[in-house]
Amino acid sequence: MHPIEQLRYVARASGADAGLLVQEAASALGVFAHDPAGLVTGCRRLLTRQPSVGPLWWMSGRMAMSSEPRRTARQVIDEIDGDRTARELAHALPDEGTVVVVGWPSIAIQALARRGDTEVLVLDVEGQGHSAVRRLDRAEVIAEAVDPAHVAGAVEMADVVLIEAGAMGDVAALVDVGNLPAVAVARISSTPVWLVAGVGRHLPEPYFTEIVDRVTDRDSPAFISPYEVVSLGLVDRVVTNDGVVLPAELGPSDAPLAPELLTRLG
Repeated sequence: MHPIEQLRYVARASGADAGLLVQEAASALGVFAHDPAGLVTGCRRLLTRQPSVGPLWWMSGRMAMSSEPRRTARQVIDEIDGDRTARELAHALPDEGTVVVVGWPSIAIQALARRGDTEVLVLDVEGQGHSAVRRLDRAEVIAEAVDPAHVAGAVEMADVVLIEAGAMGDVAALVDVGNLPAVAVARISSTPVWLVAGVGRHLPEPYFTEIVDRVTDRDSPAFISPYEVVSLGLVDRVVTNDGVVLPAELGPSDAPLAPELLTRLG
């Protein structure tokens, strides 16, 4: 596929894996290695069409600020390929525990499939729960889809609630709809909440603020939004490529801030 067509594919993709989008985009943007203005324009176009995908902001910031975009593209692809977040999560989960997830959190599902001894209660939000259960069934993991109306009962019997960040700033994370109620119930039930934040999710605060602003339609009622924002103050642990840490122990984002990326294309 021609690099320009690759960029168009990424810009139009709906529901695709974030890691795959980043790899496709980084590979395609390498064509602009000697055209800094074209590179920034390509990044801005991607972010306009895919504003909620945190790793695209991470990739775009690194490439826009790089003196060697092609080398940076290869580094980005390697880091996405080598993301250990699912392994770190699988290693840290309690033995033979019960876990609640919402919808289809891709990294968490990978970890649960790898672990094998965990019982998973999948809150069936946006019709994704049954697909997640089938994926876990194939890995011989005990899993059951639960109607979101029964979130309280599911969370109360769980050892941990896993939520997954599409993007994360210094004090909050963007998650898919349905996660915030699970977190709220977990706080009441004293069930630990772990936030899964894979490579490229932790961003400088200006990026995160811009993401939230772009995905929030102030002219529409909040109850139709596909996203929610969860304060890190409601999270007990954060699972990253480097391991499981307290929210206060998170280091700085490794995505350089490129102010030009905050400007939207018309």
